[in-house]
Amino acid sequence: QVQLVESGGESGQAGGSLRLTCIGPGDTVAWSKIDWFRNQRGMVASSTTDGNTDYLDSVKGRFIISRNSDRRRVYLQMNNLKVANAGIYYCNTAQNVQDNYWGQGTGVAVSP
Repeated sequence: QVQLVESGGESGQAGGSLRLTCIGPGDTVAWSKIDWFRNQRGMVASSTTDGNTDYLDSVKGRFIISRNSDRRRVYLQMNNLKVANAGIYYCNTAQNVQDNYWGQGTGVAVSP
């Protein structure tokens, strides 16, 4: 189990932007790949320490996942927000997901 903390969720406006932050242990195998999920249901964006990224089709071109230099933080920049993007966002590792282990998440509300 990897302890992760999400933050940055706010009430945004459609067309606006928010940035979510995930803080984790870094320097671990599990930390090598971090995914952002909405409502614990599906991957929205993924980032690896190798520099690979992946996105849900509906957010491509709008959301950007990135890491800071020490790799203890993973960000999800959410641009051009849509009402459908609202939800509770979680960052997590593959193993945590398999173990059904989640943090508290961070809520994102989007007003039309």
